[in-house]
Amino acid sequence: MTYFLNFRSQNVGGPVVGPYLLQGDGSAPSPQVSVVPPARLPSIFAGKNVLFVTHGFNVSYQDGANALELLGRYLNLASSYLFVGMLWPGDAWIPVVDYPFEGNVAIDCGNRLARFCNNVCAGAQSLSFASHSLGARFVLQAITGLNRRVKLLCMMAGAVNQDCLGAEYAAAASQCDRIAALASHCDDVLKLAFTIGDPFADLLHDDHTPFRAALGYDGPSLPTSVIAPWQIPDGDDYGHGSYLPPGPGDNRWQYAANFILANFYGDPVTWPIE
Repeated sequence: MTYFLNFRSQNVGGPVVGPYLLQGDGSAPSPQVSVVPPARLPSIFAGKNVLFVTHGFNVSYQDGANALELLGRYLNLASSYLFVGMLWPGDAWIPVVDYPFEGNVAIDCGNRLARFCNNVCAGAQSLSFASHSLGARFVLQAITGLNRRVKLLCMMAGAVNQDCLGAEYAAAASQCDRIAALASHCDDVLKLAFTIGDPFADLLHDDHTPFRAALGYDGPSLPTSVIAPWQIPDGDDYGHGSYLPPGPGDNRWQYAANFILANFYGDPVTWPIE
């Protein structure tokens, strides 16, 4: 059984809703999940080291649930830990055209997640966050609004500006005990689509340096609080879809999953992690 925190109102696109917790199997063709009664929430999080993980841009409800279900099973956290996949509407029927607007959706979801954590997760032992793609903005925004410190922030293929930890989200970075990131020069989505779409997004919320490379392409700007290593060797041919299951016909996503685990437990990290 996997827990999912759902911010969606529709399978594709749609407005953001206040998050509610689901439990069940997200890998079924139609996710077999049920709503957890709100009264149970504090006891579910109490005493746990919680790891919230989210997908990125252009991922439907069904695809997100499937990927996060498979990732949660692979991570196989012990009973003192809690994996929570987060499903949010960072997609649309015309995804490329919609990309500049999804940053605002991520910010909205982040603000709602911060309120959820502050209200429901007060009894948790620790809070950690891992993200893929535009999910980085989602979790960074949430951390900015938290009333407690964060154990780990892990951003994979982050679709945010590489200077964000020292500029737009400096406050979030200062809230984190450990920050890890993964970046790849073989990520054509961040090399091309982010470069084209981000300047348009800047017109909607002018809050970061324009024309910077993505965090998930070139890694963070220096100086940085991100723990090395973060740049995946070019020879590993790690594309934008290589970080989360089911992956592009192979198991390279397991390297990224092991990277999350090593940082979550505070172990020394080298790449790749077998």
